[in-house]
This record gives sequence, structure tokens and C-alpha cells, in this order.
Amino acid sequence: MCVENVKPDLDKEVPDGLKKSFSFRLGTTSYIVPDDIIPNVRFLADKIDDIELVLFESDEMSNIPTTDAVKQLGKLACANDLTYTVHLPLDIETGHESEIVRRRSVEKCRRIIELMSPISPLAYILHLHGDERGRVPSRDMKRWRKKSLKSVKELAGFAPSRKICVETLDYPFSFIEDLVFDTDLSVCMDIGHLIYYGYSLEDHFDRYLERTRVVHLHGIDNGHDHRAISHLSDELLGMIMGRLSEGLSSENAVTLEIFGESDFSKSIQKLKRIKKICR
Repeated sequence: MCVENVKPDLDKEVPDGLKKSFSFRLGTTSYIVPDDIIPNVRFLADKIDDIELVLFESDEMSNIPTTDAVKQLGKLACANDLTYTVHLPLDIETGHESEIVRRRSVEKCRRIIELMSPISPLAYILHLHGDERGRVPSRDMKRWRKKSLKSVKELAGFAPSRKICVETLDYPFSFIEDLVFDTDLSVCMDIGHLIYYGYSLEDHFDRYLERTRVVHLHGIDNGHDHRAISHLSDELLGMIMGRLSEGLSSENAVTLEIFGESDFSKSIQKLKRIKKICR
């Protein structure tokens, strides 16, 4: 299965990127060049359609934008037909047994959502981390699911619920799919994670693509994910891009979730190659 419904003409090469080349919005992260968010957005603005703003905050450092920086992001979006997805901080514990810790995590997400709302992000990416990593997210699944459900219900009050996208992680997504569906959230289908942890792509496409708002795409190299998609075979990537082109629209983003100019360049060249092969 190959890519269809692409634009412009496949014979026309896009010099450094693939802006407006697919039925969906092609994106990547705000960490491609070794600089802050705004310089990365300027570098990427004419190459892709969406930028994932990867945000973090700790006692030692933070890259949370100022209100002035958010205004700059809005101006750059308007001038370059860009959209943004916002990756909510990773150090949250929405299913934690301590109500204080859980509420603190929700509050951290709320502050980010309110800060970024002026640029109308396409989506907010949410990790529902377990108490521990692995295929079983908690030794107390009943408590973890109950706390996680409480958190997502609260988060759904801060933004349009379909803009909150729960990401596929290391554990089976079936553990939380009812939490997502019952609160009318969306899915962030991380294809790199699914490959890395050995889950069936076809099964996830069949079950969740209709509910998916954002897709993360990256390759695996020497046991490490978030690498260039040049590490994926032509056959596999052709199948992936075919399913995404059939199932997604301009309301969706497919994010090359990679970090670094070299991996970005390799990934763009790989996509161009797949488009030619699959004509």
C-alpha cells in the first residue's frame, strides 16, 4: 500500500522539506537545530506544516515560553501557515496514589494549556505514565486507572477534549482505551513506540486510527528509538504512509519525532524516496 492523495505533483521536488505535500500536516519537533524554540521554528517554517513544541520544566531548568514568546510563535504561524502541537511535560504522575502529587501534575498541565491557548494548538500530547515502566504500568491497576481517569476528566475541562491526545507508550493501549473513549479524548499513535515494543501496527491502525489526531513517527537504530525514519524499510514505511494518507486529513499531524538536523534531513529524504517508489 503506497501514498496517495499527495500534493503538489510528485514530480516536483520540495527543496528542503515537504510542506503541503500530504493529506495531513507533516511535522517535527522544536529541537532540530541546537537552539531555543523560536530559532527552531524559524528554521522549520518553510519546510513542514506543524511543529511539536516539546516542553519541560524542572527545578534546574525550563523551556516554558514566556507570553511574549507565545506571541512570536503566533505571528510565525500566521506568516508561514504553521500549526503547533504541544507536548505536555513528561514529569507528571496523573495516576499517582498521592492526591497531592496527582493534583500537582494536573495543575502543571493546566498552566501549559492556558499559556499556549493563544496559538490554538492542533493538539496537546499527554503521557499517562504508569507507576513503573513496562507492559504492566502499575501493581495496583485499579487505583492507577481510577486516578488516571480522574486526571483526564479534569484535563478535558481545560481544552477541547479532542485536542487532548493520549500517547501510546510501553504498555498495551487497551489498558486505557476506555478512559480515552469515555472522556472523548483523542489518540496520539506513536508508531515508533509500537514498533519498538513489538505491538501490531495493523491492529492499532484498525482499532484507533479513526480516533487518532496526531501520529508520531520515528525509526529504531541499535536499540534506540526517536531516530531517523531512514532506519525503517521501504516496504514498512510505504505501508505506514499509505494507511495514514487514507485515514488522516488536514486536521491531523504526523510528527517526525526526532531530534537533530541530520536525522531530520535523512527522514525528509526517505519520505521523498517513498513517494517516488509508491507512485
